[in-house]
Amino acid sequence: MTTSAEKIRAWTGPTILSFGFRPFFLLGAIWAALAMVIWVFMLAGANVLPTAFDAVSWHAHEFLFGYLGAVLAGFLLTAVPNWTGRLPIVGWPLAGLVGLWVAGRVAVAISALAPWWAVMAVDTGFLLVLALVLGREIIAGKNWRNLVVLLLVLGMALANALYHLDAAGGGFAAGGIGLRIGLGAAVLLIALIGGRIVPSFTRNWLAQRRSPVLPVPFNRADRAVLALTLVSLLVWIIWPAANLTAVFGALAALAHFWRMSRWAGHHTGAEALVWVLHAGYAFIPLGFLSISMGALLPGMAAAAEHVWMAGGIGLMTLAVMTRASLGHAGKPLHASRPVTVLYLALIVSVLARFAAGGLPEQAWLLHVAAGAWIAAFAGFAVLYWPILTRPKTAQRRPSHA
Repeated sequence: MTTSAEKIRAWTGPTILSFGFRPFFLLGAIWAALAMVIWVFMLAGANVLPTAFDAVSWHAHEFLFGYLGAVLAGFLLTAVPNWTGRLPIVGWPLAGLVGLWVAGRVAVAISALAPWWAVMAVDTGFLLVLALVLGREIIAGKNWRNLVVLLLVLGMALANALYHLDAAGGGFAAGGIGLRIGLGAAVLLIALIGGRIVPSFTRNWLAQRRSPVLPVPFNRADRAVLALTLVSLLVWIIWPAANLTAVFGALAALAHFWRMSRWAGHHTGAEALVWVLHAGYAFIPLGFLSISMGALLPGMAAAAEHVWMAGGIGLMTLAVMTRASLGHAGKPLHASRPVTVLYLALIVSVLARFAAGGLPEQAWLLHVAAGAWIAAFAGFAVLYWPILTRPKTAQRRPSHA
């Protein structure tokens, strides 16, 4: 029987198409940096793109559905073969998926020149095809535990369609239900998958150092936190400015902080590749707290969403991309000093953007946030280009000569 490794080795085309994480992580990072550059020009009043979206809605869409869509595809196309024991998608089928993602970015960028329904079909088509591919693998592999991941990807596709409908109807799509459903699905994915990998990777690292303190394994308490998370997100999606949202947001924040306290994150300071996972996950409860504040102080609502968008999604995806790329490329699982700087730059970006929401007259905070964001993702693209575009490095055995 052919194995995943054999199928990957059998591919004789470009290395970047030998595994799902390679093209999607690289293109996702490039787009995260480039889209922010475009957004800076839009803020300055430049008419950069012939898009039918208003500037803010384009900016939010291209991060939540553009960038995150790419990273989600890269992660899941790499992880699902491990979950199901089935073969990965490589080569030209993978290139086709990448082409669909690129087509979505182009369609949204020039959406003023095409019918809205055609733009929506092209852009949403990527997530639907991704869900179809993942669904086939999960069902064929009888990996029922991860059906919820498939449902959340479908939720992202639905949210994207609603976002397009909102924009086509003349609404402010960045403040609509499509954005909240998409962001809610992303937060739940981080709570679900991050809740598995953060304690798992932490346990591996601490066990290697014979630490007497190890993370608590996933148990019923984690399921309870996830259930509360789902309810809290549904309340926020339906009633974003209600007092009930403030209450559930505060409860969910406390639950996630408690969950994190069981993962021994304070023992991981010596390895940035590990502590950044905890830092990224910390923006989930911080986001719930901010959403709670935003429900009571409407002026803080947009800044609160950025805690999840830039912090929870941005930092967690950067953490996963840096680690997964090293591991699957056969590199040592250690964050170099430049990579650690990328993490710190992104944290600065998130904090500056949140502060800008409370201090709108301090425009320099937005410049700091944008500059640090561009540095983080452009830096990833530069540092990881050779890792993502060259064949896997064989693990060297220590010499005894």
